Amino acid sequence: MARASTINLLPADILEQLQELLRDPRVTQMDATAEINAILEQQGHDDRVSKSAVNRYSLKMEEVGSKLQQSREMAAMWIGKLGNAPQGQVGKLINEIIRTMAFDTAMHMSEGEDPVPPKMLAQLALAVQRLESAASMNEERDAKIRKQATVDAADVAEKSLSKQGMSKEAVQAIKNDILGLG
Repeated sequence: MARASTINLLPADILEQLQELLRDPRVTQMDATAEINAILEQQGHDDRVSKSAVNRYSLKMEEVGSKLQQSREMAAMWIGKLGNAPQGQVGKLINEIIRTMAFDTAMHMSEGEDPVPPKMLAQLALAVQRLESAASMNEERDAKIRKQATVDAADVAEKSLSKQGMSKEAVQAIKNDILGLG
């Protein structure tokens, strides 16, 4: 069994400091290693980290960061094709992927000679139902947020225009236009 990395054995506060050091482009891995070892010594810990352990950890974190960045870029690209709302892009992408997988699974199952097991159909139907319910809830939440933003904008416009001496009727007409009531 492989031995645990000295980085993984660091106390949480020291690991956080190492992460901050590694994110700073002005700090080399050698400097980060020396800084962490000095902190460990100050706090009375016997363990020290090696340059190679810091390097392996840094590479692992860069790989994780790169994958996260790629997933965000991919989500942005696909959401551009699937819908223009920027909120919840990754969630919308995942919903679309799961819908496609459910469809593909259903099609694959229906092409076989054996009948589709009822339990499998029920699970697939439940998964699709839950997916659609979550998507509907997200849309409702987004609509409420947009509506509240519009109300807030109308209130700000009303206050601003009133301060500028505009008549109450004109202010109300503009507010109604903003709210889509006029």
